[in-house]
Amino acid sequence: MLPASTGNHSTSLRTFVASSCKIRGRIPNEVGNLSSLLDLRLSGNNLVGLIPTTIGNMRNLQWFNLSSNKLSGFIGDHICNLQHLGDIYLGQNQLSGSLPYCLGNITSLREIHLSSNKLSSNIPPSIGKLHDLVVLDLPSNNMVGSLPPEIGNLKVVIKMDLSMNQFSNRIPREIGGLQNLAHLTLRHNKLQGSIPDSMSNTVGLEFLDLSHNNISGIIPMSLEKLQNLKYFNISFNKLYREIPSRGPFKNLSSQFFIYNEALCGSSIFSVPPCPTSSNHRSNRKKLVVLFILIAIAVVFVPMTFVLLWIRYRRGKSAPQQADLLSTVVRERISYYELLQETNALSESNLIGSGSFGSVYKGILRNGTAIAVKVFNLQLDTAFKSFDTECEVLCSLRHRNLVKVITSCSNLDFKALVLEYMPNGSLEKYLYSHNYFLDIRQRLSIMIDVACALEYLHHGCLSVLIHCDLKPSNVLLDEDMVAHLSDFGISKLLCDDESDLYTETLATLGYIAPEYGLDGLVSTKCDIYSYGIMLLETFTRRKPNEFDRDLSLKQWVSYSLPEGVMDVVDANLLTSTGNRLQKELDVVASIMKVALDCCAESPARRTNMKDVVGMLQKIKIQLLAC
Repeated sequence: MLPASTGNHSTSLRTFVASSCKIRGRIPNEVGNLSSLLDLRLSGNNLVGLIPTTIGNMRNLQWFNLSSNKLSGFIGDHICNLQHLGDIYLGQNQLSGSLPYCLGNITSLREIHLSSNKLSSNIPPSIGKLHDLVVLDLPSNNMVGSLPPEIGNLKVVIKMDLSMNQFSNRIPREIGGLQNLAHLTLRHNKLQGSIPDSMSNTVGLEFLDLSHNNISGIIPMSLEKLQNLKYFNISFNKLYREIPSRGPFKNLSSQFFIYNEALCGSSIFSVPPCPTSSNHRSNRKKLVVLFILIAIAVVFVPMTFVLLWIRYRRGKSAPQQADLLSTVVRERISYYELLQETNALSESNLIGSGSFGSVYKGILRNGTAIAVKVFNLQLDTAFKSFDTECEVLCSLRHRNLVKVITSCSNLDFKALVLEYMPNGSLEKYLYSHNYFLDIRQRLSIMIDVACALEYLHHGCLSVLIHCDLKPSNVLLDEDMVAHLSDFGISKLLCDDESDLYTETLATLGYIAPEYGLDGLVSTKCDIYSYGIMLLETFTRRKPNEFDRDLSLKQWVSYSLPEGVMDVVDANLLTSTGNRLQKELDVVASIMKVALDCCAESPARRTNMKDVVGMLQKIKIQLLAC
């Protein structure tokens, strides 16, 4: 605890640094007596309560760092008395309320770091007065309103991170005046309108993330001029028409353009080609075609309904006929066809088995490879597992979830027909001597899993808890993209629920404490399991191979940050010198994210939106190694 006597050094003390010293309690009001102080750093402690108003008495203060504590309350206007302040670090606290309007009066400010708090105001227009501001860091708050056009006055800003907030309306065109801006992140907001063409003037831009918004319109072709651009993510928006293909766009991943309205362009982006002028028809021809289609519909639609009704009646009376998931069906598959396509479920076609049944490889008549999950009906729990997976999977659509093609069910047989994953499971790649994943591949796979969980927790109509995360349930397609599978014990939360109780236990070693002890299930249980799996992926140590007195989580936490080389999978460390140290720093950052996920207290675990954001930043850092 900081004693009140701390303020007795007012005439002499210029620097007060006590970071990561496990200091508890409140900051005493007497700290304001340190009127000569230039540098105050108390980050990484367990300080609680309010920021004292007496801080405003330290009028010579230039560096102010209280980040990574448990401070609450408002920032307060008293901070605006610090007219010589250059850097302010208050991130990773529980501060709420608004940004002080007078913040723009501290014209000496160079860096503002307020991430991961509970700030809920808009950005005051006065921020445009900060002509020397280099970094504006406000992610993971609850900030609202429009981005003020005065942002365009921050002519020397290099990094601006406003992600994970509730900002709405348009991206101001004035942002195009920031020619020194290198890093701009606006992901996970509610921004609308189009991408301003003026952004092509931000010639220093290297990193631009506009994903997970409601942005519409086209991608301006003028952005091809941004020769320094290395990362450009506009996924999960409502954009359409052609993707630029020249300049920096030649080297961008197709993943950055997924889930938009109707983007088209080059095949390298995995989108359909754009229509050419030769494909267009005159209005008159379109009207003729439309008239013909209407005429056909009038004649044949009633007839089709009659034929379908007759077929339905016949099918309903036929014994052993498969009941199919109509919402996802591609092709009707009877029980006998399924036997034929899997070589009668022979052992040579067996590709895996689990607690509820076995999985076989099959080939459809059109040549498509499938995986057939056959449930062991001798187990009572298998019936419930089948029903759960049918209910869950038929309503989900995400690139990182295994897709259901159809189901087959009768009194004696129940099976799901799934998308086939030719590269097997993450478990196979971690523990088989014939396979290997490097750091980038492991990180990409775990980002894929995090994206799937983010969708289940935040992107579905009802919150879905997977309940059984582990490497064997992470499957890899031909491009080594990860797909989360096996929803047999998953749980849906109703709108008025944040958790529920269950008697079904998942795999030991991955279960959150509150799940294993009390049967209490929430999204925080998935986050805990994800953290354990993230540790396992980079240590290549299973969580159940430790003695009772030690866990995988404890083993890693005791070794960080200095002993990261002692816990990381030795097969990953092939570099030397400076590159080795950079890779170790990356792995240490990944381990820190994992430990934040599997904190003992559910309230302290990082949510999946933040996990995705942090791991993507680490991936950029890794690519720069």
